[in-house]
Amino acid sequence: MIGSPEEDVAKALAALPPLRDEIAAEGLRADKALGQNFLLDLNLLARIVRSIPLAPGDRVYEVGPGPGGLTRALLMAGAEVIAVERDARALPILQRLSAASGGRLKIVHGDALEVDPEALAGEGAHIAANLPYNIGTLLLTGWLTQARWLPWWRSATLMFQKEVAERIAAPPGSSAYGRLSVLAQWRCDVRIEMLLPARAFTPPPKVDSAVVRLVPRQPDIPVPVKLLEKVTAAAFGQRRKMLRQSLKGLPDALQALERLGIDPTRRAETLTVRDFASVAQVLAEDPAYS
Repeated sequence: MIGSPEEDVAKALAALPPLRDEIAAEGLRADKALGQNFLLDLNLLARIVRSIPLAPGDRVYEVGPGPGGLTRALLMAGAEVIAVERDARALPILQRLSAASGGRLKIVHGDALEVDPEALAGEGAHIAANLPYNIGTLLLTGWLTQARWLPWWRSATLMFQKEVAERIAAPPGSSAYGRLSVLAQWRCDVRIEMLLPARAFTPPPKVDSAVVRLVPRQPDIPVPVKLLEKVTAAAFGQRRKMLRQSLKGLPDALQALERLGIDPTRRAETLTVRDFASVAQVLAEDPAYS
């Protein structure tokens, strides 16, 4: 009996050599300069994919697949994957994976900081990545600060150093709460899905990691994102100081606090995301910011 195309692809993917064998055959070693640490445990990779709100046939934009561990798990879940990989050494492994995928894996050899992800993945794609440590925060900030919102991406399930993940999801009043927390939680529902010990990776990094899921939504208080960034940059730039000191260089910011009834002797980490958006909203009415 002839199997369906989906069954044929699943068999072809299952027949691929183990990831460690593929890596050994290519002599591929993680490159510190590229922030690489490979996750090869298929059970952990499958858990990450299960945390994505993914339906068969959905498109996924993946950054830095390396030898393709997460890519395999995404393909096994029925996704179509557009993978951007800078490291040419990983391409032979990814090309074999592409050949087994039945046309569901497109490989782009390039720098994720330079390509246009929307043009590659299209509207409504998910983002999934074991982000290279050296560019992870920069990429996330770029995805969060797009002028058009809601954005082209439907969800982002991303692996970061644990410390960075905690900053993204941190509540007000915590030591990890800061600019990235406000920006992410202003425009997205944010959740830490799972923690991953350093020993899960090859080679083990010096720190543990965590998987964060972000789902875009309309902000409660829509304001120009650049203005919100200015407010948080000023407030958290001197986070140990009172707001009356940290915001004094931002025109009319202290008047905005007074109008909103926010005590200027408070510190930045005590303000909620809504507080920061409210300050930006008041400043948006000011001709100085037009």
